[in-house]
Order: sequence, then structure tokens, then C-alpha cells
Amino acid sequence: MSRYTPLPLLPALLALSLPAGAADSGQLAPIVVTATRTAKTLDDTPIRTELVSRDEINRTHARNLKEALQNIPGLQLREIHGKSGYEVSLQGLTSDQVLVLIDGLPISASTSSTVDLSQYSLADVEHIEVIKGAASAQYGSSAMGGVINVITRRPAEGFGGRVTLDAGSYGRQNLSGDTLDIASKHGQLNLHGAQGAWRYRLGADRQDSDGFTTDPDAWSQQGDAVLRDQFNGYLAWQPQAGKGIWFDGSRYREEAEQRYTVIAPPNLVPQRKTEIIDRDRLTAGADWHHANGLGWQVKALNEQYDSHSTSRSNNVLTTDRTAELETDHLSAQLDLPMWRNQLWQVGTDLHREALQQYVNGASELDGGEVTRDSQELFVQNDILFSDMLELVLGVRYQDDSDFGGHTAPKAALRLDYLNGYDWRGTLRASVGQGYRVPNLKERHFRFDHSSIGYMVIGNPNLAPESSTSWQLGTTLQFRNRMTVDINGFYNRVKDLIQTDEDNGTNVRGIMVYTYDNISRAETLGIESSIALQLSRRFSTRLAYTWTDTENLDTGETLTRRPEHMAVLSLDLTLPSETTAISLRGRYQSRELISTDRNAWSPEWTTVDLTVNQDVTPSLRVFAGINNLFDTQRDFSDADDFGPLAGRFGYLGVRYQWGAQ
Repeated sequence: MSRYTPLPLLPALLALSLPAGAADSGQLAPIVVTATRTAKTLDDTPIRTELVSRDEINRTHARNLKEALQNIPGLQLREIHGKSGYEVSLQGLTSDQVLVLIDGLPISASTSSTVDLSQYSLADVEHIEVIKGAASAQYGSSAMGGVINVITRRPAEGFGGRVTLDAGSYGRQNLSGDTLDIASKHGQLNLHGAQGAWRYRLGADRQDSDGFTTDPDAWSQQGDAVLRDQFNGYLAWQPQAGKGIWFDGSRYREEAEQRYTVIAPPNLVPQRKTEIIDRDRLTAGADWHHANGLGWQVKALNEQYDSHSTSRSNNVLTTDRTAELETDHLSAQLDLPMWRNQLWQVGTDLHREALQQYVNGASELDGGEVTRDSQELFVQNDILFSDMLELVLGVRYQDDSDFGGHTAPKAALRLDYLNGYDWRGTLRASVGQGYRVPNLKERHFRFDHSSIGYMVIGNPNLAPESSTSWQLGTTLQFRNRMTVDINGFYNRVKDLIQTDEDNGTNVRGIMVYTYDNISRAETLGIESSIALQLSRRFSTRLAYTWTDTENLDTGETLTRRPEHMAVLSLDLTLPSETTAISLRGRYQSRELISTDRNAWSPEWTTVDLTVNQDVTPSLRVFAGINNLFDTQRDFSDADDFGPLAGRFGYLGVRYQWGAQ
């Protein structure tokens, strides 16, 4: 295990980004839908959109949504406190302010708090779209910080399938202490096809990890043991292009175990927490578009999220907690034909969620069950002045059962200031008002962990958050050989909600934390990247994000927001055309943990290495080492939030057949 942080590596990596002779790759820009809820190429979308492609997922062997997103520039992943999962932060705004969707429909947050990105497998994913800031009028509450939309694959004509198996080891941190033992296993199966008007897809995914420990002889386990199973099914009837009805269902189950100790002088008392999570998700929709541009779509969601967790001290049951979260969502949209170079769009979203949570038979929520309903209406006008100039104007009205009505306008501009054979330059500017009502956990939740020294209590007096988000950036492309992207952002937030050490009070030796509104806060920064196709076989990308945050009432920096983040990607295909080597490097500067104690978590750098070998067009073997330099936090330092897992090596095989 090493605390080594190779900062001198960054200037050298910058040198690799100098232009060199390269052939035009000839790739077409992918189609994205999140920015305007209409299909546009990535180059033509008026709102800046970042993409995780299927090729990137395959190259890096990402197994879940957390692993797929970890190389998005400026995106911060954090462990969910008390759970075996990860949440996301964008542009200095927290996970509660980032809306996560699957095909445009929301994902239920874990116990109505934050979305756990580790719970979503990638068996059926085509690509992932990321929008930062409150730049789109189509998404309401919870989209202040941005939108992450997972786009699933649509089956191709014919029949095909794919099987993936891989296994890995944490080396000397395996629970057995044996370096060669298998500590993690993963399997994935996908069957899909289409015949005539019918399309179908079946998927299954299992991730089974024993976890890891820095001391195999000790009771405590720093990496939790987690078993995750997900099953998906999709059926669609599409009699004509642009017209169809579909049904999609998934079943998810997670079994997790945490092992740790608490001090009861003079002894260390072993503790065990187990949690079983079941999530059933059913979605359906219809999409009907005509040749003249008139179209409509309707989508509906019902998701049941159940959690049962138990805590034991010395094998004696101390806590038995159950939670049931139900989410219903209905979305409808009408696209009007082109009228005087204008594309009008109107839509509505109806949303309801209900939460029950009990500990040892007593409700942890004020009033037993808590519910929330909202009705939202949006109108958008996409004005196409020319192929080079586009203006999108939108407004969204939200009526919430607890907080009443609110209106949020938004605008976005795209200007192609260069549009020649070799060069293309695009300016994008947007401004939008964000709005988020406190979720059910923030207002009503009571999480009593007094046995290990803390409690979290909801605050029913919280006010909704509101923000104004400004984005201004440019993208400069030279053929398909070089892309330079620079974007500045400024988010000014009123009544920002957060909970951390500074919102805690010591009550008879127990730290009691609560959610609180910070009257005024701001986040601002610059996101930059350069991507080069240095040759047909070698490409690289380097991205750097600078973020500055401030509590405007106190002048202090907001906690858990690093100032500097960088991401490096290198992709090399050997002359044989069957071997591909990829490297992904990530750097994060130190981050403030407590303003009262002036405590900081150290900076860190990690590097992942992957190798893909195509044995035949259908058979691929692959290998990888995550965290190549074994950078890991100091577990004896409570203020160290560096990488949790150390070096992890794995081997795998993938076989596919038929239509893909």
C-alpha cells in the first residue's frame, strides 16, 4: 500500500497531447437526446453534453454505473455514508442536486436520499449522457446540479447475444490473506433480437465481491462484502420507424455485509451490519412520430425499493431496520411540426413518492409514512435561425404538495463560428434557474446510530433550494483529429441544503447531525480538455477542472469539494489490430472536511490499466489492474477520504454472437 501521488506525471502527460500526424478517423458524431428531449448529434446539441460511449464501457470493463462515470472530467464520486455504494457530485453541487435517469425516467434514491450508482449494471446500456448545471428546461426538481441519463440499447434485426465472465483479486488484502485467492467474481448475459415489428431483450448480471481488509487476522473489514444481482427484460412493438410501444422491467437484489469495531474501553467490540435491498422497476411507454415532425410520447414508471438492515454487537441484535420506498412517475411530451424555423415542445411530469421506515418496530419518520406529490409543466421553443445559430428558450412550472408552485426559466445558445472542411468551432452559452424541494429523508428521517456514536435527524423546517446556473464554453475541432473544449460555470445557490461535521452537536457523547439551509453559496470554475487522435491506433485525452466554492454568509469554503481534478485517457491499438491497451488516470486535490477543525483530506492520484485481446471476431479475453500504484487512504485517519480500495487485478473473457 502506498501514499505515493505522482504529480510530476501530469506535465509529462501534457507533453503527450501535442499534435502529431494522424489520419482522419471518419467517425460520425453520436446521437444524444437528454439536452432537449429530441434527437440531435453531439456536435449540434445546444446544451453541452458529455458522453460515455459503449466503446468506452467495453475498453475499461466498467461493471456498473459508478465505474462507467468515474472518468467523466470534473465528476466527483463519494462513498455513501453507512452504505456500500457511491454517489455523484457535479460542479460543486451534491448528489441530491443531480438527477439520475434511465431512458428519461428517474431512479429511486436509496431510502429517499441519494442515488447509489453502484446498484445499476451495464448489461443493457448503449451509452450515458451527462449534462452539468441547470441548463435544460425539461427536468425539474433534483436537476439543479445536472442530469445523468442512462440510454439503454435497442435490439438490432436478427438474434444475438453476449456472455462476459471475469474474476479478480485484491492481493495481500484478500480476506484470506492469500494473494492468489479470487476475491471478486462477475458474470453478465445478454440476449436480444428483432423480427418484423417485434423487438426483445433479456439481461442478467451478477457481481459477487468478498470485500477486502488491511489485516486478514482482524475482525474489521475496510471493503464490504457485497452480492448484487440484476435481471432485465424488454419487449417492444414497432410497426414503423418512429412509432412503437414498449415495456421494460428489472429486478435487483443486493446483500451487503459491513464488519467493524467500536471501542468499549479497554476492549474493541466486533460489530456487524447486514443489508438486503430489493428493487422492482417497471416502465412502459409509447412513441409516435410522423414524417411532418408532429410527434408525441408517453412514459410511465413504478418502482418499489425495499431495504432490510440489521446491526449486531458481539452477535447480539441491536437494530432491525426496514424501509419501503415507492415511486410513481408519468411523463408526456408533444412535439409540434416545424413552424417558421421553430420547434415547439410541451410536456408534463407527474411524480409521487412514499416512504416508510421502521427501526425495532418504531417508525423513524414523523407520522409513520411520508409522501410527496408534484406536477410539472414545461414549454420549450427551439429556434433555428440557421444551421449555424440556434436558440432554445424554455420554462418549467412545478407545483409541489408541500411547497406550492415555482417557475424556472432557462435559455441556451449554440453558435458555429467556424464551419469549414477542416475546422469547426462551436460556442455554447446557457443560463437556467434551478429549484429543488427537500427530499423525504432531509425533512423527516431519523437515523439513530447511537451505538457507534452518531445520529442523523431530519429537519421539517427546511426551505427549498434555488439557484441560477451560468455556463459559457467553446469547442474547437480539427477534423476528427483534435478537439479542444473549454467551459466556464457559475452556480449561485440560495438555501443550499447540506449536512456535515459542521452541522453536528454533541449531546451526552453522541454526535447529532441535522440538515440545514446555508442561506447563500456559490460554486464556480473552469472545465477544460484536449482530445487527440494522434494516429489511427493511438488517441489521448487530458482534462482538467478547477472549482471554487464559498459559503457567502461566512466566506468559508464548502466541505467535500476539491479545488483541482484531472483525468487522463490513453488508448493504443497494436499493429496486429487485435490488441488494445488503455490507461485511465485520475487526480484529485485535497478537500476540506471540517471548517471548525480546519481538517483536510489529502490529494491523491490513481491509474487504471486495461488490455483487450480479440482472439476471434466473437471472442475477446481481457485483463486489467485498477489502482496500479496502490494508492489507498490511511484508515487510521478519520479525515482521509482518499481511494477506498487498493490495487485490484482481474482477468476475463467475453463471447458474442449474432446481431449486435
